[in-house]
Amino acid sequence: MSTEALSTAEGLVRAPLIHKGKVRELYDLGEHLLIVVTDRISAFDYVLDPPVPGKGQVLNGLSSFWFGLTGDLLPNHVVHTDVNRLGEDVVDPADRAKLGGRIMVARKAKRIDIECVVRGYITGGGWRQYQATGEVNGIKLPEGLRKNSQLEQPIFTPAGKNDVGHDEDIPFEEMARRVGQDLAEKLRDRSLDLYAFGRGYCDANGIILADCKFEFGLIDNDIILIDELFTPDSSRFWAKENYKLDVEIDSMDKEPVRAYLANSDWDKNSTPPRLPDEVVEATSARYWDIHRRLTESKVGFSILKPIAP
Repeated sequence: MSTEALSTAEGLVRAPLIHKGKVRELYDLGEHLLIVVTDRISAFDYVLDPPVPGKGQVLNGLSSFWFGLTGDLLPNHVVHTDVNRLGEDVVDPADRAKLGGRIMVARKAKRIDIECVVRGYITGGGWRQYQATGEVNGIKLPEGLRKNSQLEQPIFTPAGKNDVGHDEDIPFEEMARRVGQDLAEKLRDRSLDLYAFGRGYCDANGIILADCKFEFGLIDNDIILIDELFTPDSSRFWAKENYKLDVEIDSMDKEPVRAYLANSDWDKNSTPPRLPDEVVEATSARYWDIHRRLTESKVGFSILKPIAP
């Protein structure tokens, strides 16, 4: 496994590139997809330089870890994550080490164009909505909540996925109109159950799972989990020892990058500044810290309720 930062797998993978996102690259293997998780990092809709060493390995490793934990609860798209199982027609054996820990071979699914967001705490964009309207995605919340308050019950706040620009927060009724009532209810229920599972595991290991997002797809009309699961890019993790009301809690993610850019002179409409080495190193350390705290856990956790097929 290489320790060098990987900005792209183009030139290493011999399969057709079918999609290049901000972090992930998808290659066509025929029956399956090859997903490569690079070390690219984005903020404010810009991909930044330089990449963060190890970030892709953390994201891929955590997703693999969680997909394994939840595989009996809900099917997912994972076939395997072993770079050495890729044929020479896909990756030259001499290049496999560069992709070690960052690949996932996945089943092809029809993506459901809804980002399934669950919030257990009122913070971030949800807090801003609540301050303005007393609601989040059309859900009326009790008066008197404070920033970072734990909600009495987690809430499901979907967003419509956009290939360009920001995803669009929508009420559940609009989600049901787009995908159908039955599928919308199943996605909501599965999302809430998955959040409950992840939150319980994190809580037992000194971490608060404040909110998270899931993506789902369909294979033969069966719902499966796709993309990533409970990573710093898809979830808001707080160390329990840092939890406070009414403040901006330091998240276990790319917070050093956001803080650096917020305190710079960058106008967010032009080419972003290059990240200083100390910001890159601090960000890499944060990603590896959450990976260690979750995957090296010695605390057992019981799966209480399987998710219905």
